[in-house]
Amino acid sequence: MPSSTPSQAREWRLISRPRNVPGESDFELVEAPVPAAGEGQLLVRNTWMSVDPSARLRMQEDTSQYLPAFELGGALEGWAVGEVVESRAPGFSVGDSVLHQLGWRDYALLGVDGGSRAAPELLPPEDDVPPREYLGTLSWVGLTAYVGLLDVAELRPDDVVFVSAGAGAVGGLAIQIAKLRGHRVIASAGSSEKVSYIREVLGADAAFCYRDGPAVEQLAACAPDGIDVYFDNVGGEQLEAALELMRLHGRVALCGAISTYNGEDRAPGPRNLFNAVARGLTLRGFLARMYAHRMLDFRDEMRGWLAGGRIVYAEHRYAGLEQAPRALIDLFSGINVGKVLVQIDDDDGDER
Repeated sequence: MPSSTPSQAREWRLISRPRNVPGESDFELVEAPVPAAGEGQLLVRNTWMSVDPSARLRMQEDTSQYLPAFELGGALEGWAVGEVVESRAPGFSVGDSVLHQLGWRDYALLGVDGGSRAAPELLPPEDDVPPREYLGTLSWVGLTAYVGLLDVAELRPDDVVFVSAGAGAVGGLAIQIAKLRGHRVIASAGSSEKVSYIREVLGADAAFCYRDGPAVEQLAACAPDGIDVYFDNVGGEQLEAALELMRLHGRVALCGAISTYNGEDRAPGPRNLFNAVARGLTLRGFLARMYAHRMLDFRDEMRGWLAGGRIVYAEHRYAGLEQAPRALIDLFSGINVGKVLVQIDDDDGDER
């Protein structure tokens, strides 16, 4: 291990399973030995980590085969980028930037075996974007928005698109991708400030605050002739509203159901699900990893949009690993706009 690498470092562990919104008492920040890299392994100093709603699902004992549940007393996980400080793996050198899934800690020990879920991705050294973009626009988050519209919802000419959680990391990109392809886009958010951001910055044609009244009434006012595509990030009342306004052969991309993640009981299904039968609708759930084969195509197109200044991407940043639980808790309070990131180490050369 390099002499500059400490022998001990911090990691966040889950010590109780939250029943509703996670609280500070569900987490514990501990000191743990920094391991040395073995054959075929890398030691990475994490610099940025992503905070995602999926972490809440993994805090449950039963994750319904979504992702493995976090172990009580074990270190939490999540997407992160960092710098290789020790390498005993071919193709990786000290100083390389990598993307991986062992965030929530200062240092990560990674195996490069392609069969390992924690296997890192080497980021291109000639890249003209900072490494943290691989937690946002060029990440699985961006791929989710991209394939959710193009592959899952099968976006077609003249479709009217509705996106829930439009000020969030995925929703904000979905709005812009649909607009770049020439569609009328309606979006929802949880405050008047976010509604203004969605319209004035992201370019949605119409937007509403779901707290201001019944979602079905507000969506009908924005789309009096109905909608063809619903990109669903929240489930619940807004899914029901979308099903009510769907036109013949409409399509729903079921991306997430964040409105239900913190409840103790399973949320009931939409009361108007029969509309899917009567109108020949398609409701298709998906996870980005099901479309991993689309990553190169997505990144090529996204790079072009970024280079042309055609994508706006807000970041809500927290400084210091110690802020990670607070960042997750705040995410469910709805105060953030865009991608929630924690800067673990400020000595990474990443432009702010």
